[in-house]
Amino acid sequence: MENFRKVRSEEAPAGGGAEGDGPGSGPFADLAPGAVHMRVKEGSKIRNLLAFATASMAQPATRAIVFSGCGRATTKTVTCAEILKRRLAGLHQVTRLRYRSVREVWQSLPPGPTPAQTPGEPAASLSVLKNVPSLAILLSKDALDPQQPGYQPPSPHPDPSSPPTAPTSKRSLGESTAEEGTAKRSQLETATWTPRR
Repeated sequence: MENFRKVRSEEAPAGGGAEGDGPGSGPFADLAPGAVHMRVKEGSKIRNLLAFATASMAQPATRAIVFSGCGRATTKTVTCAEILKRRLAGLHQVTRLRYRSVREVWQSLPPGPTPAQTPGEPAASLSVLKNVPSLAILLSKDALDPQQPGYQPPSPHPDPSSPPTAPTSKRSLGESTAEEGTAKRSQLETATWTPRR
């Protein structure tokens, strides 16, 4: 591909996928009209996405938000959803993984210093069809059907930014174990230490 340059990249028409891959319908076709759709791109800033998403979800009229991204933006999509779930407790999640067909058109470069092709002769082009992974994550304040694939219930753990609670029995056990280990180590050091002459 060193003698070609990419001219354009376009989404290939969908072939009637099972999940409704048409241009107008997303992976969650039965959403309420007030749901917010966040399209995450490779160059998107996470802080900008989360500032808008948090402000949108703070409004009582907004009951759901969808983060979607494809290709290299899938990891950023997951990151945005996980951070928002930690900021706002009690969100139900459904994750959908699909593949999008992307057609890339490449055009041949003219050869170096030799005369280029004759005027009127079109440059050779190459068309490549790629299947790119696409991820969509729905976060909803309302309860969702737990039987659907990709469902995750709200996290039972408290928000990490909440004030600390009283120590649990595991912590107190761990602290006493650490104290016992220090005492045993000091006894061992005094027993094996001999002065130099």
